[in-house]
Amino acid sequence: MNISDLLSIQKKSKRLVIGLMSGTSLDGVDTVLLEIKGCGTSTKLKQLGFITYPFPKGMKQLVLNNVEYKGGNVTEICRLNFLIALVYVDAIKALTKKLRIPLTKIDLIGSHGQTVHHLPDKTNLFGYKFGSTLQIGDPSVIAKLTGILTIGDFRTGDVALGGQGAPLVPYFDYILFHSEKKNRALLNVGGISNITILNKNGTAKDVIAFDTGPGNMLIDYLTRKFFNKEYDEDGKIAFSGKVNENLFNDLIKTDKFIHKRPPKSTGREHYGKDFITKLIRKHKSIPHADWITTITKFTAFAVFNNYDKFINDETVIEELFVSGGGARNKYLINELKNYFGKDVQVKNVKSLGISSDAKEAICFAVLANETLRGNPSNIPGVTGAKKQTILGKICLP
Repeated sequence: MNISDLLSIQKKSKRLVIGLMSGTSLDGVDTVLLEIKGCGTSTKLKQLGFITYPFPKGMKQLVLNNVEYKGGNVTEICRLNFLIALVYVDAIKALTKKLRIPLTKIDLIGSHGQTVHHLPDKTNLFGYKFGSTLQIGDPSVIAKLTGILTIGDFRTGDVALGGQGAPLVPYFDYILFHSEKKNRALLNVGGISNITILNKNGTAKDVIAFDTGPGNMLIDYLTRKFFNKEYDEDGKIAFSGKVNENLFNDLIKTDKFIHKRPPKSTGREHYGKDFITKLIRKHKSIPHADWITTITKFTAFAVFNNYDKFINDETVIEELFVSGGGARNKYLINELKNYFGKDVQVKNVKSLGISSDAKEAICFAVLANETLRGNPSNIPGVTGAKKQTILGKICLP
């Protein structure tokens, strides 16, 4: 492919675009194929297929070993940078085979990559003050091995301009889900929870969005530790236990992030093994099921606490749409309904016409499409960046 080929894809009235996402939960590679028409607020989507492609056995633990705060091995991270890209390529091939669509028909791939560390808050080193972030699963590898134009590494440009580099979903939320009739919030509960506020009278510049705190990360860790299960299916374990008030209050006191003012973003470097291990040592006598119940309630509390402190005075929401793995946790959804009350309708994002599980993968397909069309897709009011910018690296096959 040369530059003229890239321009010809850019000029198409509709494109077949694959979106890839593997998040902090490390459940596998969410892989979606879309037909996309237009761009910006005129974007029209048609979902053609979706799969979650599993990591090879043992790979999740290898990634976890290299994403924990003050953990990691430069040799393993170097290898993972390529290995993750190879798994992404297999995920793409599995989806296109399932749909019986040749790779040659795909116009574009948008890949978030796998975050191994995210440190957007500025540090001082050798006279330089900067934030940093690292996503691996190199998009150049994906492009070369699929023969498809690939855009990835979306966070870096925003962080370079002083932003948090996250969340990036709000631009996507605005162009597809903004309503002129109701104030809406979109909550994605992956490993981390993030919320987007769409005021019915607002523009893209008025969007409020940030990470609220833990999503499935703490719940999944404790479910693996105490019950040898990857996650609490449907919130069944949480329903079987009771909230331990001492632990709940300690979580609120200990977790400084949920009280921090936006813009803000976080990840495993805050809510990793170190965070929860200290609490386990302190609260040894708590029954295992009560741990899951309490942590799940705390996850919902963190969402509402942030809304109540930082949003409610400016925008009173009428609808809350939930996506991500947490949308299937019925205990978590019940707690969200309890916190937000009868005046806020809590719904699954599928009621807006997209798959809850596929939402983030869809987002990065759309962001790749925006980059191809030359459109900035960060929101400085959300991330804290100095200005709007076109995101991502364009990798030719």
